Amino acid sequence: MDETFGGVSSVVESSLYHNVHSILRELDCEPQAGSACNKGMLRWTLHNRVDRNPSISIPLVRVLVKELEKAGRIDSKIRIIPLLHTLSYAVLQSVFIPEDLYRRMYICLKSLVTLPVPYCAIALNYARQMKMEQTAPGILYQRRVIAEHSLRNDLYSLHEKVFVFIDPAVFPLSLLNALKADVESADPGGDTSIYKRRVLLHTLIAGLGKQSDVDPLAHALEHLGEDLELHFQNVVTILEQRTEDGASDDNQYKSRLQKIYQDILSAAKDPSCPASQVETQLPCPEVSFHVWTKEDEIWNELVNFALMVPGDRNSAYLDEHDLKRNSVMSTMSTDSGIEGDLPISEFSSIMMESQGGPEEQSSSQSFYRRPCVRWPRAGNRMMLMMEAIKGNGGCVLTKEERNLTARIVVMGDDRTLGRLAKTLHTIRKREARHLLLTKRVNMEMYYIPVTDQSPPSNQEGLPEDMLTLAGYLGSVDQWYDCNITGLGAMILKLAQMQSISQSESSDPNTFLLDIISYYTRVSQLPVHLPIYSVKICVSGSTHAVEEVFVAQLAMDFPEVKRYRATFKDTIKGSVRYKKYNLQEFHGAVVSLNYRKASISDREVERGMSLTTSGMLIRVSPSCRFKSRHSVSISFQDTNPTKPSTPSLRAVSANIRVLEERTFTVCLDKDLRKTFKNVQSIEVSPCLDPGYCHQPSTKSKYSFGEGGESLSKYLNKTLTLPINTFCGNEQ
Repeated sequence: MDETFGGVSSVVESSLYHNVHSILRELDCEPQAGSACNKGMLRWTLHNRVDRNPSISIPLVRVLVKELEKAGRIDSKIRIIPLLHTLSYAVLQSVFIPEDLYRRMYICLKSLVTLPVPYCAIALNYARQMKMEQTAPGILYQRRVIAEHSLRNDLYSLHEKVFVFIDPAVFPLSLLNALKADVESADPGGDTSIYKRRVLLHTLIAGLGKQSDVDPLAHALEHLGEDLELHFQNVVTILEQRTEDGASDDNQYKSRLQKIYQDILSAAKDPSCPASQVETQLPCPEVSFHVWTKEDEIWNELVNFALMVPGDRNSAYLDEHDLKRNSVMSTMSTDSGIEGDLPISEFSSIMMESQGGPEEQSSSQSFYRRPCVRWPRAGNRMMLMMEAIKGNGGCVLTKEERNLTARIVVMGDDRTLGRLAKTLHTIRKREARHLLLTKRVNMEMYYIPVTDQSPPSNQEGLPEDMLTLAGYLGSVDQWYDCNITGLGAMILKLAQMQSISQSESSDPNTFLLDIISYYTRVSQLPVHLPIYSVKICVSGSTHAVEEVFVAQLAMDFPEVKRYRATFKDTIKGSVRYKKYNLQEFHGAVVSLNYRKASISDREVERGMSLTTSGMLIRVSPSCRFKSRHSVSISFQDTNPTKPSTPSLRAVSANIRVLEERTFTVCLDKDLRKTFKNVQSIEVSPCLDPGYCHQPSTKSKYSFGEGGESLSKYLNKTLTLPINTFCGNEQ
């Protein structure tokens, strides 16, 4: 019992001190090969140690508060954000924290509010959480478990779900089963009673402290029957009311918890206390695993989440109304609905069922069809959403309720983020006319960079970097670089090891699930990646193809590419070839009109014509141009003796060929997004379809009646928000 409340030896506390200092020393060192991976492993090992032994959470919190105070005194900003997140997660994992330690934490966090953004924002958010946890111990753990596992209650209605999408272009098919087993390893099969017992055990220990006995309480909860639901609802009500009212009557709060504690112990059938399976460690969130093969798969999963969560929430506690509704929802209609098409036997049985028997059947000639529902196709789900909002479907969505959070985690490289940007643009375009989904579901996007192998070589024979956007996110957020970018490189290796040893051991590897849980719980501030749109005019087509990209656009001339490959082979003496006219294959003459980017945001229209064998347009999410992002345009030339044309920065560009030639366009290094026989392209910042639908004259932001609209001053560009640990300003 003493170990539960922090009674650990000085050796353990000294070991925790050395573990924290190892993490901080790695942050202070210059980045080296493999160092990011080690830093992430140190953090994961520390939290995994606390998760397995919650008794060490109190000394760990003391060490973290001490180091956070020291970082504030010496103004070591590189340590503040990692210490803040580590402290918050340690409090979430802890069972009981003394009152004096709560006060010291709150004072330390409040002193960091004077720092600049993002330090002050993160410190203020955690200070509010610690104050709430001090008022109602266990409230953070309780809300987290309720939201992540959709536990029904009347006072806290937020619900979350994690969707993991794997790009099959990055992950080999042979490893998908191993990854799926690792991600979904913590699924208890829909049994919510496990989480309710954990909430009860954790809340009662955190609230009563040393007045509670852990082992008898855990044993009693394991054998608690129908009263489990009643005690769970009472505990949730007590803590939510305590949070709302504040620490007004501490004695009444403790007495209510003590009564529930005694009722649970008295309900235990066996007074003996064998080893119980009820634990206080924080369970992993509900995670669904998807192989991202279809472009609209994210949209379909979000619609299913918005429609089915209210039904799942009620199905855990079935009353008479729920049973009737679920029987309707589970009946699939397969007939045409025409009375004459029904077989005589089925028609007679339905008549008897509806009229109550043969006597009532003879007195009525009306036909009654058993209530049923057709499951909608993907194209009809928008209509189903509208019907659900109106209340005509099996579930009802309130118009202003936005209590659902979908945490979308994508795993892959730059190609995967390009697909995610396209998906976001498609969702915004669908929602431009009818806000059906995004008005009710809060979408949070996360990115775990993973590369499968050494990427293919580019024209210069150098390996092409497939994780350029991950490098940018790591440069903005060093804690992201340590814990996500570094550990992401180990995912494929662990999946390979798991697939090999799958037949030997049935124990799942929780490493990937732990990384996803920590990432989605802690990183709540987005880094906005600029999205660019491109209009592609293909030869022989009257309509331009509109696409978006987030990393780069590569433009090549096929005949120049073939000549370049033959020219290189000839230099090596490997082949004999027919001599081509070098002047003919040096490139094509293109016209480039662009708006030059500047720090003062005073873009200048410029134009030029040049001979080039290709162009590379890279998105530059640089902090130098805060008002507007830019692209970097570089040119290629097959003649090595000719001085290369310097690259330029532009906000938008219009490129077309002045000869009877066409070129090839590849977006985000993805061969699936290759367009051939292209005559011209127009590159510009992608506009948010939600802003572009309504005309500016109808905007409610204006200078009085008939005055100038203020909507033209709003930032209407669309960005891809990827959640990190510190974020940046849009």
